[in-house]
Amino acid sequence: MDRMLVVVFDNETKAYEGEKALLQLDAEGSISVYAHAVIAKQANGTVTIKQENDPGPIGTLVGTSLGSLIGLLGGPVGVAIGAASGFIIGGGADLNNARIGQDFIDDVNKQLVPNKVAVVADITEDWITPVDTCMESIGGIVFRRALSDVKHTIREENINAMKADLAQMKAEHAKAREKREQAKLQEKINQLDSKIQAELQKAKDRREAAEREAQAKVQVLKAKQAALKAKAS
Repeated sequence: MDRMLVVVFDNETKAYEGEKALLQLDAEGSISVYAHAVIAKQANGTVTIKQENDPGPIGTLVGTSLGSLIGLLGGPVGVAIGAASGFIIGGGADLNNARIGQDFIDDVNKQLVPNKVAVVADITEDWITPVDTCMESIGGIVFRRALSDVKHTIREENINAMKADLAQMKAEHAKAREKREQAKLQEKINQLDSKIQAELQKAKDRREAAEREAQAKVQVLKAKQAALKAKAS
């Protein structure tokens, strides 16, 4: 199952030990790690990316579910800054892009307080025991959440509702006789139509981003399989 994983540690040393253990589980085939990072919560609530290790086809964390999660953990107080890689993730990251619930963010932030450090990762695992046993032995507190499918239902309902309002406005505009009334209705029609187009574009962008991320994960798995074959031969 595809999951978002966050393991909170008391310090950087423990976090890097946890990162090494996570990658060892990946090498053993117990889990698959697609992208991961080591992050720290600063005194002002900002999240700093201490180390980002994402050399595969997924590329930069920006635009991925993991990148959105990091941005959300930074909260509204600031941004998550990757000092080494130079990328910046806005504090207003989209919860839909992260594909997890707000309750997960809230649960993590109760433990990821200032001066704590965490390993965050986008993984696939069939059993939770290997990760839990390994991380808890190092002193990590484990949080995980299955990634939800990209949800279209609520957005489609919202767009359909706006389209219904638009149709009503157009009908009233056609019946309006006074130029002033026509102008006011036309302005509202234009504003609502712009909102509809913006929502349609957001939905399209999210679908395409989810498809790209899924394809990238397939390529990561293929690269790992090729590396194992090459090592065995």
